[in-house]
Amino acid sequence: MSADLLKRLGWFALFFLAQVIVLGRIHLFHYATPLFYVYFVTMFPRNYEKWAILLWSFLLGLCIDIFSNTPGLAAASLTVIAAIQPYYLELYVPRDSADNLQPSLRALGPLKYTYYVLPLVLVYCLLFYTLEMLSFSNVLYWLLCVVSSTALTLLLIFTVEIGKRD
Repeated sequence: MSADLLKRLGWFALFFLAQVIVLGRIHLFHYATPLFYVYFVTMFPRNYEKWAILLWSFLLGLCIDIFSNTPGLAAASLTVIAAIQPYYLELYVPRDSADNLQPSLRALGPLKYTYYVLPLVLVYCLLFYTLEMLSFSNVLYWLLCVVSSTALTLLLIFTVEIGKRD
């Protein structure tokens, strides 16, 4: 097995276990749920195979759906984010950077990294909660879930990024 595959499997297991065992049980004020596994999709390096990003993301979403009783929500939402991520990353990576540049706070800088991660997490939360509710009869509740979950997820992502050593 290659080192990259083992590393991805480790991250996959870490995000899966963290979400299913700990983070999936947190519902702050009945609105905010940390959806930290979105970070897994944002970590794929530049020029990583697009089909592999889709496959990894779908499998992670499917595993989380199975153990969190959210039939297809995480898998569908993560797959959409995985389809967007490679193209969206190209907007923020300098042209002269390495082909295998992994997006991080240190590699992109605080402002570019925020512009890179924020929309991906927001789109994920929008999709996830829209599919979960399948109705806009309670728009305020939907909006509070999307905004608070996005903020909590971003807080976790930036906490990990700040503490990460490259």
